[in-house]
Order: sequence, then C-alpha cells, then structure tokens
Amino acid sequence: MEGYGLFVFAFSGGAAAASASAPTPSSAAAATSTRGDAADPAAWVEPRIGSAHGGNTFPGAVVPFGMLQWSPETTRGNHLRTTAPGGYAYDTPKIRGFSLTHLSGSGCAGASGDVPFMPIIGVPSTSPSLDARDETFANRFAHPNEIAEPGYYAVRLDDRVQVELTAAARAGAARFRYPGGQPAGMLVRASDSEVGSSAATVDVDAATMSVRGSVTSGNFCGYLDAEDRRSYYTLFFVARFDHAFVAYGTWENDRLAPDSTHASGGTGYDAKGWPEAGKGSGAWLRFDTTRERTVGVRVGISYVSLANAQANLDAESPAARDFDSLRASARAAWNDWLGRIAVEGGSDDERRIFYTALYHSLLHPNLFSDSNGDYAGFDAKTHRVSAPQKAQYANFSGWDIYRSQVQLVALLDAAVGGDIAQSLFNQARQSGGVWDRWTHNSGNTHVMNGDPAAIVVAAIHAFGGTGFDTRGALASLVHAATVPAPDDHLGRGCAVECVSERPGLAEWRRLGYIPAQAHAWGGAAEMLEQVNADFALASFAQRLGDDANARRLFARSREWRSLFNAHATPSAGYLQNHNADGTWPKFDPESDDGFVEGSAAQYLWMLPFDAHGLVATLGGAELARARLDGFFHDEDGAWALTGSGGLHAEMDNEPSVAAPWLYPFVREPSRTQATVRETMRQLWKAAPDGIPGNDDLGEMSSWYVWSALGMYPLYPGRAELVLASPLFRHVSIRRASGDIVIDAAQAATDVYYVQSLDVDGVPSTHAWLPADFARRGGHLRFGLGRAPARAWGTNAADLPPDFLAPYARAR
Repeated sequence: MEGYGLFVFAFSGGAAAASASAPTPSSAAAATSTRGDAADPAAWVEPRIGSAHGGNTFPGAVVPFGMLQWSPETTRGNHLRTTAPGGYAYDTPKIRGFSLTHLSGSGCAGASGDVPFMPIIGVPSTSPSLDARDETFANRFAHPNEIAEPGYYAVRLDDRVQVELTAAARAGAARFRYPGGQPAGMLVRASDSEVGSSAATVDVDAATMSVRGSVTSGNFCGYLDAEDRRSYYTLFFVARFDHAFVAYGTWENDRLAPDSTHASGGTGYDAKGWPEAGKGSGAWLRFDTTRERTVGVRVGISYVSLANAQANLDAESPAARDFDSLRASARAAWNDWLGRIAVEGGSDDERRIFYTALYHSLLHPNLFSDSNGDYAGFDAKTHRVSAPQKAQYANFSGWDIYRSQVQLVALLDAAVGGDIAQSLFNQARQSGGVWDRWTHNSGNTHVMNGDPAAIVVAAIHAFGGTGFDTRGALASLVHAATVPAPDDHLGRGCAVECVSERPGLAEWRRLGYIPAQAHAWGGAAEMLEQVNADFALASFAQRLGDDANARRLFARSREWRSLFNAHATPSAGYLQNHNADGTWPKFDPESDDGFVEGSAAQYLWMLPFDAHGLVATLGGAELARARLDGFFHDEDGAWALTGSGGLHAEMDNEPSVAAPWLYPFVREPSRTQATVRETMRQLWKAAPDGIPGNDDLGEMSSWYVWSALGMYPLYPGRAELVLASPLFRHVSIRRASGDIVIDAAQAATDVYYVQSLDVDGVPSTHAWLPADFARRGGHLRFGLGRAPARAWGTNAADLPPDFLAPYARAR
C-alpha cells in the first residue's frame, strides 16, 4: 500500500472513516462500518472498548487465541513503573513501541509486552535503555489518527510515521510508512518486556535483512511478592524486513555500538520487583526510503527456539504472502468465531458492545504450541502435542475465567475446550501434580486464591469438551483436593501468591474449616473458593462414574456452613473468618478481612452451587430475597451495582457477578431479569471506559455475552443454565454439536420480563435449562413484556435444581 492519511474512529458511530481530506486505508478486508451483517460481524467490534479506566484491554492485531498480539505500548513518561496492564491505556499520550505479546484485561502492572518495535526518525545518539522517562524515543499520537479492528491496528504518530499491524496465529506483519525527506530508523527493544527481563539477545544480519533474538521474562505481579520476582519463559523472534539496512548498530545498558551486530542483556528486576533503570539491550536499523517510503517486516515467534520461530514465520507469513492477504485472513478468522453467534435486533451500541465482548472473550487462553506441535513445558523441557490434542494453550487467569469464560469457549467449540483442559493437565503433570491457579506462558505464578483449575476442567467437560485425558485429570485433581501439600505450612508467597494449590487444606481436614490463621489469602475466601471447586470436581467425578469421590466431595462442599455466624451482627448472620480456636473475630460486614477483592457482604452470595442451602440458612426465601434486594439497592431503593460501599454489590469484579442469578432460588426470577439488564445498561458502554473493572482475560466480557443471551452457567463445573431474558430479538448459535436458537420477538432495551417460554416447542415455566440443552442445542422462544409475570418461574417446581439435597454434612 502506498499510503493513507488521517483517519478517525468515532466511538459513537462505530465506523472507521476517513476525514474529508484523506483517503481511507486500502485493504483486501472490508473496513468497519456502522452496519455489520452475518458475513462480517467483525464490523461491530471496537477493540478499544475497555482500554480506559481499568479495563486494561489492548487494541492491537491478533487472531482468535493467537500466540502473537502485536499492539502498542503506551507510556505516561516512566515505563519502568507505570506500564499499563495490557500495554495500552487510552488516556496516555505516547507510544514507546509496538510489542509482540500481550494479556488482555489483566491486573498488576502488566505482563508480556515482549520485544517492542519502534519506528524513529534518524538513528539513536544515546542508548535507548537510558530513556526511562520516554523523553527521546517515544512518540505522541492522537486517537483521531488511529484505527483498531479485529486483526488490524493502525496509527499515525505525531512525527508522521504511519504504522500498520496485522497478525496470524504465531506470526505477524507490519508496514511503517516514513515521511519523505527524513531518515527512516527502527528500534528493536529486545529486553523491554512490560515488567522487565532477566536476559535478552539480539542479532542483526544485514545480508538477509533480518533481526533475530530472544527475551527471558516473567515477573507477573513480582512487585507484590518475591515468589514471582523471577523469569519463567523465553520468547524467540525472527524479523525479516523488505528493505536493506544502510546502517545498523546495537546497545547494551548505557553503551551504544554503531556497526555492531550482536547485543545481550536484560533489564533485571530490582529489589522491589521493577525493571532496573539504565539496563537492557536491543538493535537499531536505518533504511533508505528515497524510492519507497513504506518499510515492511514479517515476524515469527516461538517459546521453544529460533528455528521454530522461523518455521512459524515461514508457515504463516511467508515472503510470498503480502500484508493485505494476511489482514484479510485475520478478518476471516475473526468472522468465523464471531459469526458463531448471529444476532438480530438491538441498538447499534448494544450490538457493538455484544460483539466486542465476544471478541474479548476469545483472546485467551493463547496458542502456545508451534506449527510443528512443539511447546515449552513447565518443567523447562520441550514437549510435543500428541493426538487427540491439536494444540497446547497458555495464559489461564483461573480465578477469573472459571466463572463463565471457559464455558463460553466450550459452548462454541467443544474441541478447543478439550484442548484447553488437556493443556492444563499437561501443565500440572510438568509441575509435579500442582494445578496452579494463574499460569503465564510456561510459568506458575500462584496469583489469587482457591483451586480454579478444578472448576475449569469440570466445566469444559460439562459443556461437551471431552477430548482430553478425563480420568487422568480427575485422579490428579482429586489427589490435590484431598492430600495436603507437604510444604503448605510454609506459606510461601502468601497472601497474594500462595504456592500451595489448596492453601489451608490440612487445617480444614482437622478443624472442619479453613481458619483465619491459615497460610492463605483470607481464610473465609479460601474456603469458599475451595467448596466451589469441590462441588465442580464432584460433578466431574459423577459424570465419569466415580461415585465414591462424587459423594465425598459433594458432602464436603456443604461444609461452608462452618463459616456462617448467625450472630455476626445484631441483625443478620454472615459468612466470616473463623479462628482456629473456634472463636469468631471482630466482624464488620463491609470489611474485606478474610476475603479477596470483596467484603463479607459481597462474599455471602458466592455459593452458586448451594443456593438452596444458603436460602435456608438465611431463614427462607422471603428473608433471603430481602437481603438480595438490599444488596443491589441502596437505602432509598436506587440501584447499587458498584461504588456504593461494602454492603452492596460490586458488579465490576468477580465475587459479585453470580449474585443476580440467585433470585430464581427465592422464586423471583423477574428480579434476575431486571438486575442483569440494569447491570448491562449502567456499567457497559460502547466507549473506551465501557468495561467495568479489569476484563481479566475475557471473564467480564463473557459475563456480558451470557447475559445478553439471557442465560448463565451458574453451577461451577456443570452445564445447567439459569435464565434471565435475551437482549436481542433473534440469536442463532452455530455449533458442531447442535445449534441453539433463541427467539424473543418483543425484546428491547427496556422490555425484559419473561411472560412465557417454549423449549423446543414445549411450554416451560422453569427458570433454568438442563445440562443436555447446552450440549445438544435446541430452540428457545421467549415471550417478553414490560412488567413482571408473577406466575412464570415462581412455583416450587420451577426452581433450579438442588444437587446437594441427597448429601449429608458428614465429612
């Protein structure tokens, strides 16, 4: 492509449109438009939704579950301390590079962001590693000069360099168009991962117009605890340019070396876990752009070797394949996945939010195996995928995605779900049987609490993802759930990064609960997470015919009752921390003492698997309903969905997201319909700040997708679905195992109360769907109205099932 001028993305209209004075970018793929259709649902996606105010999404080029995510690294003026998780924050003024790997929506200070490429005018006169404040080599940009689409990103920097990026699964391509009459340069910042690196290498080969190298990094949340202040993966890259290098050089720390072809050295991690100032390595290049001002580069990556990075490049972005062809393939890959859910009706903004949420739900986990099947194991060895597994995946934010994201992926493609489950089992086997709760590339980080892998694997299996070693995974998970880790008592990494898979398990076996004094991140929260995992694991065992373990774990999951203090406050009982000596500590329901990213009042509702038992414990349906109402409303009756204090919901974070779906258990399904719809209306927007809270590798976005469909996978490790009401008049979910069709002719933003429901042509008053519906598909026909239908879903026979009723409390 010869060039493009000023371009703008209007969030209000959703269109990538040219200004009156400049042409639009040319492409083999269609530009986004205000009207998508079944052939191009990607037209509705705005990747920058969620890139402001804590959503932590990134806008760059990536394909579904792609290993490579080529996206900008923005800076506020000190990238050693203020890196945006995801690499990009909408309100930051500068870009310091376009790096090859990212996580979408994560917390802490970021992760990955490996090997930023940065076009510059001229050549460096000082080492880029000395530019900690990004005063010399970063460049300003403005959002009107930016395009973000599925599989494509473009921006014109203020120095008039125009950048375009696109991606395949393990490779990508870029075009950099330099202004005329200016010397065209490029930095390859090998060591500058978002949170630093312990090692890096870079080699320049002028004869082949290539740069290759590696970076060794990790350090996810390392500034919080020394347990993660380390490296655990190496990324290899091969970059081939289409312009000769008329000059080149390298740098190491503060030393700039013109004409050098090799450099090495990472940034290191200081005593507090941050990259060290003045350290690092990379290479710089200069091109002759007198005749052709656009410089192209193709990049392949691998976590195994340089040879595999080259093989991935040759397989996915060979020299014979031009940029526009790769971009068109990326668009087609997105349309394949996004098109599996076709919707009709809704406003433009509702469609835009929906398809962007679906897009964000399909970024992670990432492909981690190379085109030849090789992948880097957690045991520092190279492994190869073996049938029936087709690909190894990485990057599991388990504490987040167990709630609804993996269920959505498995619903849309059970085979991919099975590969994800097998990937987790492979990681555990390579880690001595430990199923870590938050894994990053080839490393265990232990971040957050609970045992989410048990729920993830069970949920994938429940939704039809059975193509993995189910019995081997079950045996491993049951062992971890029942045999305390020998070093649990050491408390390594606690609170945030507890190394043990089941912190406090030994105390639970001895006392009947996990006490406040256990080495865990909140004894009460830890036990609530683990009983959720036990229920999921019991359900998994039951489906595999292991009745003994199913009975044992179902019964144990009921032991959350040992945390319930009926006299926690003068007016109400709560789940709370329980001392090892049997006493109850001082208690405040608004406090997070004993809990993780939430208060005692918020964690009261985190028992989706035993909602019947919770309702009974709270005194019955009427009292439980009143408490739910008070949870979602303030004293004046106004909605209290976030920011209203610890007594109320925080629907911008995971501990609260299941609570709206509990109303059917108190015979008030219409209140689920209203609360879910109000959350969608108030907290989600077609704007940069349109995702409430961290998106957490697609978890929050998947909640929106399920909510828009009018159903939710409430039970951990099972496929029964609790119902609300659909946002769209018609939804068709295309799947190999059987399509799902949802019709709701009256559906509108403010029309959401269920009046009637037909399931496969048979009238139903049940406020839930059985598990086989999710696996085989079917047809739902809703009748909706503007007022609650008091007769629908309110009878005892209509309540979602109680799976724990047959099991006694005995341990």
